[in-house]
Amino acid sequence: MIDLTINTQLAEKILTGFIRTAITRSGFTKTLMGLSGGLDSAVSLYLSAKALGPENVLAVRMPYKTSPPETLEDAQRMIDELGVQSMTIEITDMVDPLINHYEKMSPLRAGNIMARMRMIVLYDQSAAFNGLVMGTSNKSELLLGYSTIFGDSAAAIQPIGDLYKTQVRQLACALGIPEKVIQKAPSADLWQDQTDEGELGFTYAEVDKLLHLLVDQRYRPEDCIAEGFAKPFVDRVLQLMQQNHFKRVMPPIAKLSQRTIGYDFLYLRDWGT
Repeated sequence: MIDLTINTQLAEKILTGFIRTAITRSGFTKTLMGLSGGLDSAVSLYLSAKALGPENVLAVRMPYKTSPPETLEDAQRMIDELGVQSMTIEITDMVDPLINHYEKMSPLRAGNIMARMRMIVLYDQSAAFNGLVMGTSNKSELLLGYSTIFGDSAAAIQPIGDLYKTQVRQLACALGIPEKVIQKAPSADLWQDQTDEGELGFTYAEVDKLLHLLVDQRYRPEDCIAEGFAKPFVDRVLQLMQQNHFKRVMPPIAKLSQRTIGYDFLYLRDWGT
């Protein structure tokens, strides 16, 4: 039996400590993030408010014209409950000129434009607010490559990046996040009726168990099949993990010198701290 149950009290303690340390050692006291009204950004918001104080957290809502109104309402409910700072910046007029420039624009391309525009907005507000941008990606998304490079994958820190989606949901329950947000179908809010699981073709409940075996337990693919996972499913997940590895690492640099960034120049001590 594959058990993904976490000690939510310990996870909260570790993650709030991580946020506090990562922000302050960089010389900052504040953080900001995009708040979609979904589970991952909600958990990141609640943890940040606990770690830094609500006055030091800025939640930015960035709806597009097709964004469901209830996502804004859900986000506002959490903003009011926590007392964090907030702003709403609609991205429709920013992205539509580029989207409309092309006669045939696929939903994927349009979604990537939206995701990158939201990150432009966040990094602009980072300078105005004098805070670091908080990432809201979970371990499932990062492993599967279900993110937009230089979009939602761009951030200064990723606190929940080592929690699978099902574990993020457990932590959300412990943090007291509204039940409506916890039960909402995961969505990147990139086009109308878009959902993560609809795009991926499988549920997080299914894939999290497989990822746990492949990554945390270091099972071979054939071992996972022996555990009862269908071979096409295992092959598909492995393909996603492998082809999207470039999203999880810094751009590789060709090695020409004795000390190359990412190869021999890796740690803080390499530059005198």
